[in-house]
Amino acid sequence: MSDKITNWTKSDDAMVENAIRRGATRRELLQLMLAGGVAMSAGGMILGRATNALAATPVSGGALKAAGWSSSTADTLDPAKASLSTDYVRCCSFYNRLTFLDVSGTPQMELAETIESKDAKTWTVKLRKGVTFHDGKPLTADDVVFSLKRHLDPGVGSKVAKIAAQMTGFKAVDKETVEIELANPNADLPTILAMHHFMIVADGTTDFSKANGTGAFVREVFEPGVRSVGVKNKNYWKGGPNVDSFEFFAISDDNARVNALLSGDIHLAASINPRSMRLIESQDGFVLSKTTSGNYTNLNIRMDMAPGDKKDFIEGMKYLVNREQIVKSALRGLGEVGNDQPVSPANFYHNADLKPKAFDPDKAKALFQKAGVLGQSIPVIASEAATSSIDMAMIIQAAGAEIGMKLDVQRVPSDGYWDNYWLKAPIHFGNINPRPTPDILFSLLYTSEAPWNESQYKSEKFDKMLIEARGSLDQAKRKEIYNAMQVMVAEEAGTIIPAYISNVDATSGKLKGLEANPLGGMMGYAFAEYVWLEA
Repeated sequence: MSDKITNWTKSDDAMVENAIRRGATRRELLQLMLAGGVAMSAGGMILGRATNALAATPVSGGALKAAGWSSSTADTLDPAKASLSTDYVRCCSFYNRLTFLDVSGTPQMELAETIESKDAKTWTVKLRKGVTFHDGKPLTADDVVFSLKRHLDPGVGSKVAKIAAQMTGFKAVDKETVEIELANPNADLPTILAMHHFMIVADGTTDFSKANGTGAFVREVFEPGVRSVGVKNKNYWKGGPNVDSFEFFAISDDNARVNALLSGDIHLAASINPRSMRLIESQDGFVLSKTTSGNYTNLNIRMDMAPGDKKDFIEGMKYLVNREQIVKSALRGLGEVGNDQPVSPANFYHNADLKPKAFDPDKAKALFQKAGVLGQSIPVIASEAATSSIDMAMIIQAAGAEIGMKLDVQRVPSDGYWDNYWLKAPIHFGNINPRPTPDILFSLLYTSEAPWNESQYKSEKFDKMLIEARGSLDQAKRKEIYNAMQVMVAEEAGTIIPAYISNVDATSGKLKGLEANPLGGMMGYAFAEYVWLEA
């Protein structure tokens, strides 16, 4: 193919640069250039020129301000108790983990220098040297043992206690070496340790309001439900961060969050509603960062409460959900149709053969009649706290009205939603952040003792299958088991997952260095350490 460039202008250059800023993939960019008459080899040169032009060297200084979408007076700086994106962002700024996940989802070392095992049951962790906590105390093996063991203490109330329960033995071999013994082999341990809850805290810590970690920022202010301020850790072992300070708070109303960005009050507005994207796109000097990593908003029907105690009602609701319309209308195309189980298409273990329930109002009506609920008024709790849940609820409500099913959508405030309604109301929406492995998702959400078992699904068979998959070093066998478990969740649980959502964070053009991460938006919630502000 010729290297000649045909019909290519400076405006086309600008178009490519704009596409890069909006998060287009390399394939999409090449297709764009080919449509403009560019040969493949020349397209690569233009692409390289455009990406190089955008590449920038990090600069130091500035006060970073960012807004999330949800917070409450229950906000915490204790990593073990973190449950909201707001908590995760703060924990990522004040603490470090033994490992972290890179953009491909591969575990990389952080506080650990190496993590090794010969049998996936006994693991040896070698720690980095020269790492200190904010109070000057050196990091040792005792800190790691304390941090991991406290998840097993019922008094702590760890959100990942069930996941941590597989760690049955901890030993500080020397000051820089930790041995972790598992109840059964689990090849996923390095990935599990990258979860936000497994941040390392100082041995003996009881007061977490000080956030005495090894992280990039030192806590200056923490007001639960209001804001936090961190200042640059000048002794940070990585040598960063780039900014001098980081202020984080939540603005639950999407329009208000966008307006705060457009007015220059903040540099990043997290998880923008698709309805607001056009407004941002119409303004110069702002960038949209798209991440599709397994985040989803789901409709939860508790199986231990009416009307969810009737299987036909749950099945009817699954046929009443128009997944394609939800992606098109509620998510403005920023999502992929879901099949009622939590392992997203981006995951190696996703069961692509499991088809989503078809939208079939007539079948739903017959099932509602069989359950004896047709014509009854059924409350459905939705809130801005659960991304796009109100729009989803309205779509489902309208479909129900067409067949005589009265769904009473009750919109409740974001503040207190996760404490007062999530996991508690008979029918309500949830919003689950991405998790890197099926084992973590199932352990948190679907086993009989899962802490976030949203529909109270119970299956002894499912529990046993999870243990079997966890202990297998045969990838093909694990995939077979996980595929079967996804089918069980889709067919038997009371959680309806209509779509996997593409998270969109909006930023000022002054903010640089933001990248995608499989743990979620805002660079897997760790953006504050890595971004910088253009002078």
